[in-house]
Amino acid sequence: MNHRKLSAGETAGTYRITDTVTEAELLSIAKAFARRRLARGRKITQPALAFEYLQILLQDHEHEIFSAIFLDSQHRVISFEELFCGTIDSASVYPREMVKHALAHNAAAVILVHNHPSGDPEPSDADRRITQRLKEALGLVEIRIIDHIVVGSDGCLSFAELGYL
Repeated sequence: MNHRKLSAGETAGTYRITDTVTEAELLSIAKAFARRRLARGRKITQPALAFEYLQILLQDHEHEIFSAIFLDSQHRVISFEELFCGTIDSASVYPREMVKHALAHNAAAVILVHNHPSGDPEPSDADRRITQRLKEALGLVEIRIIDHIVVGSDGCLSFAELGYL
C-alpha cells in the first residue's frame, strides 16, 4: 500500500489523496484500512460495525471464502482469518478445523463470515446447516458463535439479526 499518496485530513479519521490513484491502489488502501479495523484488540459489539469492513474484504472474490473473527471474552478481536476456500457457490467447511483454529487462538467466541460471489447475501439452507454443526462442535469446548455474517455485493446479512442463532 502506498501511504505517500495519502495525507491526514482536517477532521480526525479523514484523509486526502495527494496524487493520482488507480482503482487497484484505491481498493488496496480500502482493504488495508478494513483489515486494520478488524485488528487485534478492536471490540465488536454489533454486527453492523463489521459489515462495511467485511464487505470490502470479501465481496470481490469469485469463489466462496469462509472466514472467522476470533474474539476474546470481551468480544475484542483476536484475529480475522480466511479459513476455507471453495467454488462459485459453496465452500467445504470442517468443524474439526474450526475448533482447532478457535482453540489455537484461545477464543471465547467466534463470528463466522463467508461471501456469496453471486452478490445476494441471503443465507442458504446449507449455510444454516453448517452454522448449526459449527455451533454444536464449538459448544463442546465452550466457544460461542455470536453471529454468522453473509457478505454479498448487495450488502451483508446477520444470522443473529435474522433470528437464526
